[in-house]
Amino acid sequence: MRLKDLVGLSVGALRAQRLRSLLTALGIAVGVAAVVLLTSIGEGVHRFVLAEFTQFGTNLLAVVPGKTATFGVSGGIISTVRPLSLSDAAALARINGVVGAVPVVQGNALVQAARRGRRAFVFGVGPEAPAVWKINVTTGQFLPADDQGSARAFVVLGSKLRDELFGRENPLGQRIRVGGDRYRVIGVMASKGQFLGFDLDDAVYLPAAKALELFNRESLMEIDLLYEPNASLDRLVADVKRLLISRHGHEDFTIITQKQMLDVLSSILNVLTLAVGALGGISLLVGGVGVLTIMTIAVSERTAEIGLLRALGAEKGQIVKLFLGEAVVLAGIGGLAGLVLGVGLAQILTTIVPAMPVRTSWGYVVVGELLALVVGLAAGVLPARRAAELDPLEALRAE
Repeated sequence: MRLKDLVGLSVGALRAQRLRSLLTALGIAVGVAAVVLLTSIGEGVHRFVLAEFTQFGTNLLAVVPGKTATFGVSGGIISTVRPLSLSDAAALARINGVVGAVPVVQGNALVQAARRGRRAFVFGVGPEAPAVWKINVTTGQFLPADDQGSARAFVVLGSKLRDELFGRENPLGQRIRVGGDRYRVIGVMASKGQFLGFDLDDAVYLPAAKALELFNRESLMEIDLLYEPNASLDRLVADVKRLLISRHGHEDFTIITQKQMLDVLSSILNVLTLAVGALGGISLLVGGVGVLTIMTIAVSERTAEIGLLRALGAEKGQIVKLFLGEAVVLAGIGGLAGLVLGVGLAQILTTIVPAMPVRTSWGYVVVGELLALVVGLAAGVLPARRAAELDPLEALRAE
């Protein structure tokens, strides 16, 4: 039997049962559309989260107080953890390859200007924060490089906080209160947007030393280091570790690189994407059961036809190919319809909910179509083998 005849017989059999073939293909289409749509959402979330973490640059290294690893030592050693200090940050900034160091203290406080007030994020930082965090000042200037022990009571406002407190009035030189202490406004930041749900524009930036006093803390929450792009990260980590051990007496801190965070996030988000894709695959499996059911019914209904083909000389392998061809054609048509439906739904979802990160990955699209073909092929194997094993004489009697 020629390939042309095989294809013609397969298509003719499907056209003879249009409604049944349409419903079967629709089951496959729904499964593929679910795979495409869910993986598009997963891929969109993946890219969104990575973009959020890389908006501050990729050549970053963070030092936080306390050792996260456990070594089975006495619990009394925990009390010997020294706080990260402003002098630690200044020492780290002098390491070869470090471009800038930012001491960080973060919290939430009431910010008041005249008769207006609201709670806002408070970032206690150093003067190099704009360069390290890739943030910009639109009006005025950022915090000056004062001596860490006598930082002046200056403050820089986020763009949203500036609008809430001063409206269209020029805030430069104005006095505000942050947690009850008076500060003079010397600058306004450019809009930065949100970072994992935190509105960076609804924030106030003040000297880290003042933030330590404000929140009654002894230790910085972290020290962020910006290093040169061509610097060796392993050497830099070793230098940071060596310096802090010499200052603290032992390793009572944790070093976190941007690369480590991105690698962990990427692996977690990949698993998330595969998980939601697997949920869509369940729908595809249900569609495969539909193909199996329809092909099994087709074998029962076309017993006489199979007997005639065998009587005319068709071999068992040709009968198998005939029914497998029908199953694959059904799955292929359903898969293509599912791809169009899934991509279309992803685009509609992006239009209706612009804030939702949706990104269609064509790799998953191709995988979805291949899965549809594999499901159709697998679902057609048993009915095809059953058809091929029919006795020609018994099949002809079924007429």
